[in-house]
Amino acid sequence: MKFSMIFEAQLADPTPERERQVIHDCVEQAVFAEEMGFDRVWAVEHHSLTQYAHMSASEIFLTWVAARTERIRIGHGVVTMPFGYQHPVRVAERAAMLDVLSGGRVDIGAGRGATRQEMRMFGVRREDTHPQVEEALRIVSAAWRKDELEWHGTLDIGPGAVLPRPVQGPHPPLFLACSRHDSLRLAAELGVGALVMGFAGADDVRAMRTAYDEAIAARTGERFVSSEVNDHFSALCPTIVLDDAERALRLGTRGQRFFAESIAHWYGNGPAPTGRFEDEDHVAALARSRDELVARLHEADVPARPVDTGTFNTEHAYGGPRTAIAYVERLRAIGVDEVMCLIQMGTVPQEACMETIRHWGETVIPHFRKAESA
Repeated sequence: MKFSMIFEAQLADPTPERERQVIHDCVEQAVFAEEMGFDRVWAVEHHSLTQYAHMSASEIFLTWVAARTERIRIGHGVVTMPFGYQHPVRVAERAAMLDVLSGGRVDIGAGRGATRQEMRMFGVRREDTHPQVEEALRIVSAAWRKDELEWHGTLDIGPGAVLPRPVQGPHPPLFLACSRHDSLRLAAELGVGALVMGFAGADDVRAMRTAYDEAIAARTGERFVSSEVNDHFSALCPTIVLDDAERALRLGTRGQRFFAESIAHWYGNGPAPTGRFEDEDHVAALARSRDELVARLHEADVPARPVDTGTFNTEHAYGGPRTAIAYVERLRAIGVDEVMCLIQMGTVPQEACMETIRHWGETVIPHFRKAESA
């Protein structure tokens, strides 16, 4: 099992000065993650989502991290692939350049970037996002597997060479952001790895792992985007681990509450998130929010699904190292290939993020490394 971290560059009270600091803080965390034995870092790509994600140019962030590290893998989690955001050839060129400069450490995830705010900024139409993400994956894969790319679909490209060539042959591993069972089935059919939101907890991760495995078993290979198949299942693990386990729970649930409010704001037209006071009972507040949402869905005769209510679940790796180990044991039993730690949340101070990384590196990750080598 692999261990990674994902960065949104969230910011509860944004100013230009705080924004600069949080980006540098994320770099510091990523560099420390290598020292502490993590296998990979992921960086999102979002645009104009104030507070929720200030990580708009992840290729530059990841290049900066790659230059300061030697071993840890560098993951785009994800690149927004609809053509209005960027041309697929530019995605291939930038990723290959980073693969060369990092010595073959790059992973590429694809996503839709389908918030109203982001689509407005780039003139992207929602109905185009699904087909264009799939076509972009096919173009990027072809660009790296052929000496010259020629493509005639929604886009007409080439013929011409896409340079440089990546170190990893024929190309870096490909992934897809997956929040629903239909996207998991698509990832399996396309032969790419799944990057799974895990806020709803271990039981939902188990259901998503089952959906992914069933789709893998049923696929024919006709829809593969590449000759290289990647069946890697990575699940999100929100976590804060401190010497003071009670404070870890307060900080973790406070950060998750900010995350949930941010998602509700940008994805569901809710009010803008607030930082909240650390000493509030955020577990109870998130439970109330979940109950209110379920009630509204029931009134509208809409089933309440884990994908809708998951961000209100607080049963995660918040507490001491043993709590984190116990939660990861559940993920390992499910068959998760990679635990993707979400540590950097908008209200979590840098010192708590760094202490969490240290505890994972000194206690949690060695526990599973020892178990695997036994």
